[in-house]
Amino acid sequence: MPTSALHVARTGLEAQDTRMRVIAHNLANIGTTGFKRDRANFETLSYDDARVAGQRSSGETAYAIGLNLGTGVSVQGTTRIDTQGTLSTTGNALDLALDGDGFFQVELPGGQTAYTRAGNFTLSAEGTLVTAQGYAVQPAIQVPAGAQSITVGSDGTVTAIVDGDATPAELGQLTIASFVNPAGLQAAGDNLLLETAASGAADAGIAGQNGRGQIRQGMLEASNVNVVEELVEMIEAQRAYEINSKMVSAVDEMLRNANQTL
Repeated sequence: MPTSALHVARTGLEAQDTRMRVIAHNLANIGTTGFKRDRANFETLSYDDARVAGQRSSGETAYAIGLNLGTGVSVQGTTRIDTQGTLSTTGNALDLALDGDGFFQVELPGGQTAYTRAGNFTLSAEGTLVTAQGYAVQPAIQVPAGAQSITVGSDGTVTAIVDGDATPAELGQLTIASFVNPAGLQAAGDNLLLETAASGAADAGIAGQNGRGQIRQGMLEASNVNVVEELVEMIEAQRAYEINSKMVSAVDEMLRNANQTL
């Protein structure tokens, strides 16, 4: 029994260490544009059923309760919390924020499409609208040299004054991708998410339609991490880790006493 208690306490230590790692990641990205906080989810490990409720205890009676010994806890997975962060005004014409659901689309090397909420875009040397890492935004937007007064409408329509013409020329239209289960998207770093079987296929369409958010030019979406909430989570995880550590010490003391007695 003492050895089993040590194992259970060890699983508690490992689970709380993982939870602390998730919290640390959230706090580290508090200033990351479009970042969505993660939450660690836990589940019980299997039980050792020494006795099942209803099992015959004698020829005429049955046990009213069972004897089920838990073997600990493990991290079931992490859930990305997709609540929208605060929209802050930057005044930069190429900074875009999504007010509502959906994701911007970018093309990775090799042609794979990735998705992001971080709209801090810029122009490449060729005038292509790209992310900070140089990935082209999709559908591709090409801005001619010398273009002025670049405007992005709430529906994603991009226009600019070209060659001194007083009438703005349309350069293209950004579309927004939505998913049946956005929580199933795989985080890939660089503020990017990848489609998975759990997320379902991307449904790209016009911003502001069919539940997709509208595009806000000159704004960026801040991280949705709340420092106070994360600190409360951190303290709770720290206390849980301490309690499991004390359990290890207590069981170790019990084993020591048993060895000395025997």
